[in-house]
Amino acid sequence: MPDFLPVVLVIAVVVALIYLSHLQSKARRREMAALASQLGWRFDPESGGDHDGAYGHLSVFKRGRHRQAFNSLLGNVTIDGRTHAAKAGDFRFTTGSGKNRRVHRFSYVLLNVPFRSTPDLHIRRENVFDKVAGAIGFDDIDFESEEFSRRFLVKSSDKKFAYDVVHARTMEFLLGGKAPALELKDGVCCFWDGTDTKWKPSEFRKRIWWAQEFFKLWPDYLISQLES
Repeated sequence: MPDFLPVVLVIAVVVALIYLSHLQSKARRREMAALASQLGWRFDPESGGDHDGAYGHLSVFKRGRHRQAFNSLLGNVTIDGRTHAAKAGDFRFTTGSGKNRRVHRFSYVLLNVPFRSTPDLHIRRENVFDKVAGAIGFDDIDFESEEFSRRFLVKSSDKKFAYDVVHARTMEFLLGGKAPALELKDGVCCFWDGTDTKWKPSEFRKRIWWAQEFFKLWPDYLISQLES
């Protein structure tokens, strides 16, 4: 076997993988564009717009370097007669350098909250690190439901607000399925399943529905307070 043949084979494999990735990205853009059309939304395949400026205050979009939103779906949803500006799509960022450089990608849904101001709120499933933190005094907010408190981490800048949002029906809703993580800050709420978790284009519709259902559970008295 000629000495150069292994090198040629490696190059051929790399080129094939790059081409396959290109075809997969192209197919994803087509499916995302079709979904935007079905929803009556707009599709932007590139990183147009100032995502960092508009949503960089959310911790999920602060990580790493070379942050970029792409395959964006932009539109509105109506919840109990109120219009929420919405955005969904893919996001990527890099960590490390050299041989340790890694590109992370995940999908998300964003809803703007049409109220003057809201306290910060974080809800996600607990992990082993949260339990260790709790053991040394860094507790999250506990609720009457022991099961819910055991399975979910809830933090807020206003405990009363957290209790108002996470009432019995909300806890039942969160426990009833694979709830995404969510972060509410400065009038914007982001829903995602975690870093390096990309949704299939067909899954975005379910996540958008989930976000709408979450806000439908907010009590009328709380919404009246926020609107006053």
